[in-house]
Amino acid sequence: MHDHPGDLADLRGDCANCFGLCCVALPFAASADFALHKDAGKPCPNLRGDHRCGIHAELRQQGFTGCTVYDCFGAGQRVSQVTFGGQDWRTGSREHARRMFDVFPVVRQLHELLWYLTEALALPAARPVHADLRRALEDTERLARQSPQELAALDVGAHRQQVNVLLLKTSELARAGTRGRKKDRRGADLIGARLKGADLRGANLRGAYLIAADLTGADLRGADLIGADLRDADLSDADLTGVFFLTQPQLNAARGTAGTKLPETVSRPAHWTALH
Repeated sequence: MHDHPGDLADLRGDCANCFGLCCVALPFAASADFALHKDAGKPCPNLRGDHRCGIHAELRQQGFTGCTVYDCFGAGQRVSQVTFGGQDWRTGSREHARRMFDVFPVVRQLHELLWYLTEALALPAARPVHADLRRALEDTERLARQSPQELAALDVGAHRQQVNVLLLKTSELARAGTRGRKKDRRGADLIGARLKGADLRGANLRGAYLIAADLTGADLRGADLIGADLRDADLSDADLTGVFFLTQPQLNAARGTAGTKLPETVSRPAHWTALH
């Protein structure tokens, strides 16, 4: 783990260096995403003694689609190996385990912000706010390095709001260079919307609900997708080159094909091949 993440590779989950925290700390409810109910702090029954998933290769077939779309942005390995110095929750005290589970979601939020800030700093159009973005990155990294006690007491929501002001400015600067009329669909209810072949270049889709939307062949170049809900959205043959603030979990929740054009910041989900 670098002290100052300089690229997005530092902000991806490394399960080999994590104590299976997402499989224990987080709760989930029996639904289309999870085959059973699990309380926070209780290990998933599929978690093995070596912190690996016993059904990892068959998660979707076994009803655990929610696990396949999750990513901790590297928070798991930081909390396991750095914040708690490699002390396993299985071998520590009950208080140690509880504190580790409390801290993990906080660090995940900070790492998600580090992802956005790192990406923002790579955008030439955001140069006017690069100095502010760099300070925000350093502040966020400093917070993520805090002790378990400090992290548990952190008002991460307030910090997110401060960073979001900068990310909004970044979005405006980056989208300004996109040709054509830029649609503002921030927070829009586009559930199941028929957007096949739609021109969404430079669109503001922050927090938009695009669940099960048909975006087949849509042009999303230069769009802002921060917080957009892409669950079961059809991105077949859509062009997402140049989109920003798109995370791997968002993409994993969508459907796509080999013809879907993606930005370099994310990888083509393995399950897309199986779907088409």
